[in-house]
Amino acid sequence: MTRRRFYAPPDAFDFQNKQVSLAGDEAKHLREVLRLKPGDVVRVFDGIGHEYNAVVAKAMRDAAVLELGEKTEPASQESPLHLTLAVALLKGDKFDLVVQKATELGVNQLVPVMTKFADIRLHDPSDAAKRVSRWQRIALEAAKQSGRAAVPQIDSPIAFAELVEGENNDGLRVMFAERDGQSMTELPAQIWTPRITVLVGSEGGWAPEEIAAAKEHRWKIVTLGGRILRAETAAISVTALLQHSYGDLK
Repeated sequence: MTRRRFYAPPDAFDFQNKQVSLAGDEAKHLREVLRLKPGDVVRVFDGIGHEYNAVVAKAMRDAAVLELGEKTEPASQESPLHLTLAVALLKGDKFDLVVQKATELGVNQLVPVMTKFADIRLHDPSDAAKRVSRWQRIALEAAKQSGRAAVPQIDSPIAFAELVEGENNDGLRVMFAERDGQSMTELPAQIWTPRITVLVGSEGGWAPEEIAAAKEHRWKIVTLGGRILRAETAAISVTALLQHSYGDLK
């Protein structure tokens, strides 16, 4: 059944007529890849945590219509921890990997960050928009594969200062660095508000002024002991560690 899961945005659901429309790649996958026909049973989710049983009503070349059935539980429940992962821009397909694995691990929001030593520089707003669009597609596919009914929000890249100086929203904010930090064991055993924003740097690490700015705005600086990790490895590792400590990876 997991292969027969489809995504439709919330505005594609017509609850009055108990129908939902699929378009683009989703409709093409239904018709041309899975070769589903009217009467076949599927599932459809809206990307914000809701999933439904459905039956194929129409399967056209570039669109499909499903008859909505009862609401059902997704294969994978959402973590009680609302986790925002902010990562310095990484070159090549490294950021793609972070988006994919962070989605599988239950991240709710990903924020690409422009830092002093970031591996790449964006050429213009259209360059940023293309990257975000690709990351959104990767997140959607990872959500489908992992059984999630919620797709992480992928933000447009922002400047380091904008992120660090932003409002706290009563959540824990943690910056991982190779120096000047405490151990993860020194983080609170429990958090009263289940929201964490975690910030991971680039291969070049953090500039001294970036660490100083984070401390000034009450970010907790944490250093992972032992080995020096690549940026993408660190981002995936800290996501798993925080889900273990405060989420549902027990």
